[in-house]
Amino acid sequence: MLIKLYHENPSQRHLKTIMDCLEHDGVIVFPTDTIYAIGGSVKSTKALEKIAQIKGIKKEKAQFSFIFNDLSMLSEFTKPISNDVFKLMKRNFPGPFTFILEANNNIPKIFQSKKKTIGIRIPDNPVARLLVKELGCPLMSTSITCEDEVVGFPTDPEEIHDIYKDRVDIVVDGGFGGNEESTIVDCTDDDIIITRQAKGSLIRG
Repeated sequence: MLIKLYHENPSQRHLKTIMDCLEHDGVIVFPTDTIYAIGGSVKSTKALEKIAQIKGIKKEKAQFSFIFNDLSMLSEFTKPISNDVFKLMKRNFPGPFTFILEANNNIPKIFQSKKKTIGIRIPDNPVARLLVKELGCPLMSTSITCEDEVVGFPTDPEEIHDIYKDRVDIVVDGGFGGNEESTIVDCTDDDIIITRQAKGSLIRG
């Protein structure tokens, strides 16, 4: 199912359909400020299993990011962070960054593994943040797969729907997507390290 969702005056009927899907273990494709992503509710083990299956990996090995709509959700999933890291995140969110932080005990329960870190994203995309806000909890997510290394990641929602319509429940059309991944910032040690420089330039202060 392809559902168009405008960030200005979004259809409440369409939004309800997407929320019903996510609240009942559904998996969606949705826009971010980088590449379109596959996602599901962090409260749904079945959604996690479906996403892992789509990506062809074991859920215990999954390195899925958590999409937040703001930093108020942080303490529920991470160990306490330093003021410096918090300020760094505030300077750069919303934006095309994935911040790697130490996970608290909720993360191993979700992934049913010994996972000790978590990737946090707050995309500069109002549709993505709206979905999280309406759901009331983060979306676990991973970028859609690049089917053709020459062409790169698909950006047209209709093309994405053609690829994923038999694998996910809903493709949310939020307009054309990007073709560059997020920059990954590792904050698990005293030194803050960029482990993947992609879209965006980190503002350090």
